[in-house]
Amino acid sequence: MSIQRSSNSPSRSPRTAPCTGLSERDLASAVATLDITLPGTPPGPPSFTGTKLIYDALHPYIPPGPLDIRGPCPGLNTLANHGYLPRIGIATPAQIISAVMEGFNMENGIAKFVTYAAFVVDGNPITDLLSIGRKSVLTGDLADPAIVGGLNTHGVFEGDASTTRLDAYLGNNFELNDGLWNQYLEAPQQAHPPIHRREPRIRLHLPALATLFFKDNRFPKDFWRAPKPSSANGIVQVFTAHPIAPGRNAGKVNSYTVDPNSGSFTNFCALYYNFVNQTVKTLYPNPTGILQRNLAINLGYLYESLPTLPGSTVKCDQLFPYGQV
Repeated sequence: MSIQRSSNSPSRSPRTAPCTGLSERDLASAVATLDITLPGTPPGPPSFTGTKLIYDALHPYIPPGPLDIRGPCPGLNTLANHGYLPRIGIATPAQIISAVMEGFNMENGIAKFVTYAAFVVDGNPITDLLSIGRKSVLTGDLADPAIVGGLNTHGVFEGDASTTRLDAYLGNNFELNDGLWNQYLEAPQQAHPPIHRREPRIRLHLPALATLFFKDNRFPKDFWRAPKPSSANGIVQVFTAHPIAPGRNAGKVNSYTVDPNSGSFTNFCALYYNFVNQTVKTLYPNPTGILQRNLAINLGYLYESLPTLPGSTVKCDQLFPYGQV
């Protein structure tokens, strides 16, 4: 999962209503059909953060049914297939944070950051629900220009950076693409070193494990999570050693143009400011009432996770586009 860093307008599902913002009448009409929920408090770090068996009797693999929703993130798909997330594929931010900490031992700060960054643009702030894939009536909907389109939505959180999914311009950006998958499997063998599962000591080559995870969206039978919480430690060093300035193609192949105003993973404050001022405010230019309150609360949760990210030596100024709660 990745936050879009360009200033391109977000893509949205076709609708007939003009993108004029959420009027009080629009909001009142939308709210009348929804189950109004106060945003849940995000969970803190778990009491136990060591290694543990994840594929256990309480979390068997069950393939998704015809109505279950899956999307572009193999990790979330796998957590849903094992019941760490609701198997229907609709969840609250708190459920997603708990699931990635429990299943993958993701560090609490980064879990909250990516969850709330996705939720405020792809989820429904009124019902506190997010689809991990396609747009769903189960989350409820809101008037344009809000999307509430789930993680499949391109251009606000999901971006063209996958080795197993097509770019959105080329078609289906959320289901595994067999052509890309076969290219991965046919890569030189040195790219797939053997690794060990914890117990018993069985040598498995990466393609076998990758097939389970990326294609089948399931854990290996003896999958133990990492022995300590995983975070974004080292990300600044990686991007500094291999810098790629944020930007986009200018309408044709080989026309990559740097965007000097875009944030980056070595400048979290600019990333945060652009995300709030450009992406979020484009989707919610003039919310009122319950929607305004819930957006303000969720953006507060997003901001709270920023100081825990590595490389952030200066605390960013908090933005309050919808006031303080």
